[in-house]
Order: sequence, then C-alpha cells, then structure tokens
Amino acid sequence: MLPEAHAKQRSTLGMVARQAGVSPSTVSRILNGTAKVSAEKQALVKAVIEQLGFRPDPAARSLAGGRTMSIGVLTQFIDSPYYGEALRGIEDELHKANYVPLFVSGHWNEVEEQDRLFMLQERKVDGIIVLTGKLSDQTLVEMAANIPVVVTGRRLNAPGLFSIDFDNAEGASLAVRHLHALGHSRIAFISGPLDHPDATERMQGFKDEAEKKGLSLDQNLIVYGDYQEAGGFRAMNSLLDARAQFTAVFAANDQMAYGARLALHRAGLRVPEDISLIGFDDLPHSAFTLPPLTSVRQSVYEIGVSASKAMIDILNKQNPPSRLVAAELVVRESTRINRR
Repeated sequence: MLPEAHAKQRSTLGMVARQAGVSPSTVSRILNGTAKVSAEKQALVKAVIEQLGFRPDPAARSLAGGRTMSIGVLTQFIDSPYYGEALRGIEDELHKANYVPLFVSGHWNEVEEQDRLFMLQERKVDGIIVLTGKLSDQTLVEMAANIPVVVTGRRLNAPGLFSIDFDNAEGASLAVRHLHALGHSRIAFISGPLDHPDATERMQGFKDEAEKKGLSLDQNLIVYGDYQEAGGFRAMNSLLDARAQFTAVFAANDQMAYGARLALHRAGLRVPEDISLIGFDDLPHSAFTLPPLTSVRQSVYEIGVSASKAMIDILNKQNPPSRLVAAELVVRESTRINRR
C-alpha cells in the first residue's frame, strides 16, 4: 500500500476552480496577478489554494500565459549589505505575485553587466530589474525595446522602461544642515567613487549646501573612498595623516562611515566627543554600531519593493506611478554639538 502522502490525489487548477466557484481561467489570472476581480473573490481563491495545497506547474503556466514567471535581477555585489537589502525587498514583493527572481552580479563592470544581462535574456525571464550599474542609458533603452526593464539610480524615460531614483543631493544637504546646526564649520567629506552617479550627486549636494551655509570648502577636507568599509578606513587615515583640522565627518555611505569610525578609534579619537560622524543609506546595522550612527535614510528595502511593483505593473500593461524617493535624516548618538 502507498503511504498516505503518495496516495493522496494531487490538487489541480480545476479542483481549485470548482471549490472556489470560479472558472479555471480566473484562477490562472489570479495566480499571474492579472485578474480583474474583487478583493473578496481573490481572497477566496487564495484560501482554497492554501487549503488544497495547490502548487502551479511553472512550465505549464509559461506555456499557457506566455510567461516564465521569473524576473532577472542585476545587482552589483550580491553579498553587499546595501544591495542585499534591495534584493530582499525585490524577493518579498515578487513572491506575493508568484514570480521568482534570478539574481546575478555585475561587480560594477560594464562588460560583466552586459554578459549577465545576456544570460538572463537567454533564460527567457519576463523582465529585468537593474540595480544601478555602469551600463549606459542607451544600452538600457535599447534593451527595453525587447524586454521590460526597471532600473534604479537613474532618471530615464523610454518605452518599456521605468526608472526609480533617490534624491541624493537633497540627502547630502540634510547631512550638512544637521552638522551646521550643531555648530560644525569644518566638515570633512568622504566621497564615493565619482564614476557612480549617486556619488557625484552626493558630492554636489555637499558642496552646494556648504556654500549656502558659508562653510569652508577646503579641498584638503575632501577625500575619496570606494563605498566599502576598507575604503572609509583608508580615507580617514589619509585625513589624519595630513593633520587636517575638522570637527565632523560626513561619509557618503554607511559602510565607509564604519571604516572611518574604526580609523578614528585607532587614532584615539572618540565619536562623537571628539569628532561627529554621519553616514548615508541608514543600513540596518547602523542602529547597532557604537555609537549608533546618524545617517541619511535611503530605504533600500523599499526601493527593491518599488522596483518589483513597477515591474509587475509593466507586465500587467499598467503605468507605474512616478517614483523619486525622498531623503530623510535619522539622528542617533554619533553626532553632537561642537564644543571646540
């Protein structure tokens, strides 16, 4: 005799339709996220699916609907705490619509990014989400002519393409305004690599706000990192080795702020008693550093969620809402009034 698990008949789409009192095509459209039915009916069908333990066959759905129910996602570093938050948001939102993400890394290398995108298209994904990257705008526009594309960190407008950007310049302005209000007039800035558009925007926001506030723009107080912890450590050491005079440091991302904090500690300088420190991105770990890091909040998770929602809208022939993510300052214990 077969065990009960094997003897039990596998549930089918037709069984779900009969028990829910709807047509099989309605069940299929609800699974694909294209059904135009009431929320109550959708909830009923999903409850029946759960009750029967129905699991749709991806291959059959692809043949029936012309979709693979998979979305390609080009990130830069899959092990990065920044990109990892975005990937989590993408995965969580795609799961709700019964899509599966396929993640690949481009390592901020244009040739590698193009190779990874070609790989994804070979696998017949239904759309591609690009998290920033070095691909040219023209390359993305041309790709969107053949497959739906959602890109973050850009402001592009083209058929089949939707972009989500963050107000980097305003975020940098918030950081400078906060430090100025605390009485800091000599602020060191650790920039990201200027081949990143967001680093360029953050640099410009820093300079513009410093000029507005009449603060010193001493070029000796501007150093460059690589958006990694080690880069922030090296940049801070270069400031200290040059004996630059500053009372506060603004790092263009949290990871570099972590490295800068370690360099200050090794030099016997306390945060915030001796030097105030502020980051950018507000990564989850930033609330748990010693001291907890003041940072410009860029909800990377929400950017991932928004990218997935935009992709589902495009696939369902709907226009995603315009999206420019606003900056927000999160004040913690790493900044304080300048007493020097």
